[in-house]
Amino acid sequence: MSIVINIDVMLARRKMSSGELAEKVGITPANLSILKCGKAKAIRITTMEAICRALDCQPGDILEYRPEEVPSG
Repeated sequence: MSIVINIDVMLARRKMSSGELAEKVGITPANLSILKCGKAKAIRITTMEAICRALDCQPGDILEYRPEEVPSG
């Protein structure tokens, strides 16, 4: 996938556990795990806002676009 989720990076920078973030944001640890590993198909803006508030960061600190390499041939 071209969109990379960097929540783990921000959690490490803030010295916060996934469980603590899930509690502050108001989502289940399972849903946070789905988001962290990139398996989520969508994220609500309100959830992104809550994550940014809890981690004191910007959306761009969490979401990153990496173009997929197209095989030449």
